[in-house]
Amino acid sequence: MTYRAPVEEVSFFLKSCTSLPLLMEQGLVDLSFDVVDPVLEEAGKFAATAIAPLDQVADKEHCTLKDGAVTTPTGWRDAYQAWAGAGWSSVAAEEEFGGQNLPTSVTSALTEFWNSASPSFGIGGVLTMGAIEALTAHGAHELQHIFLPKMVAGTWTGTMNLTEPQAGSDLAALRAKAVKQDDGTYRIFGTKIFISYGEHDLAENIVHLVLARLPDAPAGTRGISLFLVPKFLVKADGSLGARNDVLAVGVEHKLGLHGSPTCTMAFGEKGEGAIGYLVGEENRGLACMFTMMNNARLAVGIQGVAVAERATQRAFAYARDRKQGKAPGIEGAAPIIAHPDVKRMLLTMRAETDAARAICLKTADALDRSRRLPDPIARAAALAEASVLTPVAKAFSTDIGIEVASTGVQVHGGMGYIEETGAAQHLRDARIFAIYEGTNGIQAIDLVTRKLPLEGGDVVTALIADYREIAEEVGALNAPDFGHAGARLSEAVDALARATRVMLDRGVDEPGKALAGATPYLRLFARAAGGAYLAKAALAAYAERSGGASDPRLSARIALARFFAENLATEAKGLEETVVGGAAGVLEAEAVLALA
Repeated sequence: MTYRAPVEEVSFFLKSCTSLPLLMEQGLVDLSFDVVDPVLEEAGKFAATAIAPLDQVADKEHCTLKDGAVTTPTGWRDAYQAWAGAGWSSVAAEEEFGGQNLPTSVTSALTEFWNSASPSFGIGGVLTMGAIEALTAHGAHELQHIFLPKMVAGTWTGTMNLTEPQAGSDLAALRAKAVKQDDGTYRIFGTKIFISYGEHDLAENIVHLVLARLPDAPAGTRGISLFLVPKFLVKADGSLGARNDVLAVGVEHKLGLHGSPTCTMAFGEKGEGAIGYLVGEENRGLACMFTMMNNARLAVGIQGVAVAERATQRAFAYARDRKQGKAPGIEGAAPIIAHPDVKRMLLTMRAETDAARAICLKTADALDRSRRLPDPIARAAALAEASVLTPVAKAFSTDIGIEVASTGVQVHGGMGYIEETGAAQHLRDARIFAIYEGTNGIQAIDLVTRKLPLEGGDVVTALIADYREIAEEVGALNAPDFGHAGARLSEAVDALARATRVMLDRGVDEPGKALAGATPYLRLFARAAGGAYLAKAALAAYAERSGGASDPRLSARIALARFFAENLATEAKGLEETVVGGAAGVLEAEAVLALA
């Protein structure tokens, strides 16, 4: 089955549902869709022809480690060199360092294409982009000009080194240490685990961003600093020097993402310590790293969209080809796509995928406004909006990646359980997305404890008002094509509004209940937001069609928004009941938890 990047869908959403056209019109983005559309087309072609054919090869071969060196699967290095050589590594970076400074909404679409073709391949670029962003925001001028041009060009890659064996998600428990030297450098000692692309054979050098503690650092997260630790030291003329004291001592054998080397990294294994350079200020490293992590959280949400898209395309292709049983109105053996229950599964896959994509692109759009609008108040408001949407984008989209991939296996029936079809690989690959870059439970906690209270709840209230306005516009059309979409979407938005009020109150008076309801609340938020964004695209499609356009995709967008509203957004009322009334059932269940 050949992957086809959803260029038309992405372009339509960017044009009709984001602020990108307005930013272009105001000259805040020096682009037009005459440029953006060909960029999306070329990216889609590269993803489909150069990356996607390697995905199952890499899944079977895995990565190998010998004497501290990792060999990636067949074709991986050539594909990476072609990808970087075509300029795809530079799309998000600042022009000062050789980047193209494309809007985040556009680069997010490109990230989806790379990760649909192969998430094992795509995650490498995601991490380098995050490292570039952190170094651009917080690095000293000298560090930026030594490292960023090579990283932006793809000649060097970047990593994020947080997790340690004893720490997991608790960064306060980090033990890696840094010792300052007389020359202003630091010596780094410690072990980091689960480091994606910590060692590989794709690029000349690897730039590790490492969290560590100074000897006199305060306890907890207040005492963490961030350091740049290159695999090879860099000479004054920019050429590579001696190997630094950093080594991959293990590669994990994982459920999925077999083409991505997930390494255990040892810093200071030889005893002298790995030479590192401070990024930002001492004991302020977590703030610097969160620049990278927030980038990565949106990107991981997009990974969920990407795998869901690939699984959906594979399921549709199989369902059209596979004939079995009798279906209403069809003589003889029918393609299984004609069976109502298979239709339901396929429509669910497509609707969930498109809703997750919409949430991610709207998050990216808010980030674009936060960086490009001239008014500082408007920029701050956009950043607050992005802050609320980011945990929803990460958690919902990665959950959907898993759920859609699982449904894809079901559509394939017994053949879905056989590796040769490729359906099972999507499920294996997607499973990590809900775990890394902050588990989805952590995203839900972040949403209800830190993001909902922003500006006294005004940020989330404004978002809900936007969703209600869209629902009311759908309802006011009274168009048969939309069915009961307006009413169902209004009910979902109302459920979200009531649950939000409860969660805001509980955050002050009953924090335990707020935490117990955090995950169903996030899903409720996504049901309303996803439905609203799909409806907004459907309204734009309806307007085009009413104006005489005959593209069948316009009717498909309307039908999909209706399906989501009538079949998936209806979960909102049940989720509201769980949020409001289910906390006690969680908090008072010690009798169950005490059982062996």
